[in-house]
Amino acid sequence: MKPLIAKFGIGQVVKHRKYPFRGVIYDVDPVFSNTEEWWQSIPEEVRPRKDQPFYHLFAENAETEYVAYVSEQNLLLDTSGDPVRHPQVDEIFTRAEDGGYQIRVARRN
Repeated sequence: MKPLIAKFGIGQVVKHRKYPFRGVIYDVDPVFSNTEEWWQSIPEEVRPRKDQPFYHLFAENAETEYVAYVSEQNLLLDTSGDPVRHPQVDEIFTRAEDGGYQIRVARRN
């Protein structure tokens, strides 16, 4: 598999193309890097290709916050400007003026 160049970057806010959730990207795999069992658990008619970037998200929907692993083909840029309420976001990121997030700079003692 030849990895593709990722369309989205760490700190960007994205939303799922089909399902009602959004989140902040905190890591990117250039190609699928989860278990075969996980991939096979996705219904075949909506199963994404493995030869594309996959994103780790601090995600949220209307009811809860969680971690998600999503293929690039299923993501869109979230332009709402709304903050993401996932509790881990503030531990790792600071909010940027454009509505995205930047990695916190570690403080030295």
